[in-house]
Amino acid sequence: MVTINKALEILKNNVTSIPDAYHGQERTNYIIEISEKLSIEDKEIIIKFINHILTVMVDRGASDIEVGGPGASNYIWFRIQGFKQRVKDLPNLKIDEATLLIATLLNKSQHRHLLANRNVDFSYTFRYLKTNSNVRFRADIYFDIDTLTLNMRAISANLRALDSYGFHPYALQSMSHNYIKFGLSLVTGITGSGKSTTLDAIINYHNETTPCQVIVIAAPLEFVHTSNQCIIKHREVGRDVLSFKDGVVQALRQDPDIIVIGEMRDPDTILACLEVADTGHKVFSTLHTSSAIESIDRIIAEVNPVEQDRVRMRLADVLVSVVSQKLVPGLDGNLVLAKEILVVTHSVKAAIKNNNTSEIYMMMNQGGQMGMITMEQDLMRLYQQRKISKENMIAFANNKNRIRQLFKAV
Repeated sequence: MVTINKALEILKNNVTSIPDAYHGQERTNYIIEISEKLSIEDKEIIIKFINHILTVMVDRGASDIEVGGPGASNYIWFRIQGFKQRVKDLPNLKIDEATLLIATLLNKSQHRHLLANRNVDFSYTFRYLKTNSNVRFRADIYFDIDTLTLNMRAISANLRALDSYGFHPYALQSMSHNYIKFGLSLVTGITGSGKSTTLDAIINYHNETTPCQVIVIAAPLEFVHTSNQCIIKHREVGRDVLSFKDGVVQALRQDPDIIVIGEMRDPDTILACLEVADTGHKVFSTLHTSSAIESIDRIIAEVNPVEQDRVRMRLADVLVSVVSQKLVPGLDGNLVLAKEILVVTHSVKAAIKNNNTSEIYMMMNQGGQMGMITMEQDLMRLYQQRKISKENMIAFANNKNRIRQLFKAV
């Protein structure tokens, strides 16, 4: 409690010195300058306060924390079991105080990046005293009406076994380096759908079974794997490598068997991924899309129109599987994983090359023996197993007409 009070006093005393004439961006710039001039002792006290907040977050099983900006209304917010809520028993922070707290997390180089790009991603680790172990977070600092705001997401210390996902053996084969040595496998879904957890499960699966080299390129790094059967190298964009594209290109000179790209977020990275997959490497990556078909269309649409035919052909040649997932509120109060799986067969390849991706949904719908399943089929399975409600089954379906048809057929 003494440290908390000291931290609050440091924050309050420092922001009271801000001239009233400073507003908006100029005020935030001034606060960042204050953070760079704090004494080592004051910084340590503020960091201890931050770690206290994160300890409360871990204790309550929250996945995310939000601090700062007008939107927070001076509160610290947690996301617990999918729902955002104010944390009323943690101290309120005025906007300037929250901005100084957030700025203290960054070094001068990160401050420059933040001011130039209006955003900075980074990873953060602290010692969780109750288990005497490190807890990692993925952090993002951005601007909310000229003031700093922070999101941090807790990274689970426990890896989920790939066997627990219920993948069909053919779907597992498509993702296994032992079975297919090359090609692109995607994990897709909206933010917070568990894509990173699935990627880590895939990496761990290979780490337990396959003697090979894995290079992970992420922004920021989340789970850090310990080499077992695999030798695993971790490269954080902005710290170890300048960009995803650079990381992918450089990886070719680093003797990889598997390359994991945290996100295919721009045309250059997409093209680099396709080229690397085409050279005989196994590539895993993610996309912010809600279905397998949308993922294919998104990749093609992201590149220059003059390149789209060539990219369509290359994608058809290298794509081996797509897992699209959602986390659905369950009847027991926990989140339940619903997934859509596309295993790329000769018919799927032909549909991609002929620009007939709309045909793929029916192939998935009828491709159960090949390990495929649509989101609607999996949501219906979860409903029949009494894991989710009818309302959530319909709400989380991509194809509302199809889910209603399935429901009527039961």
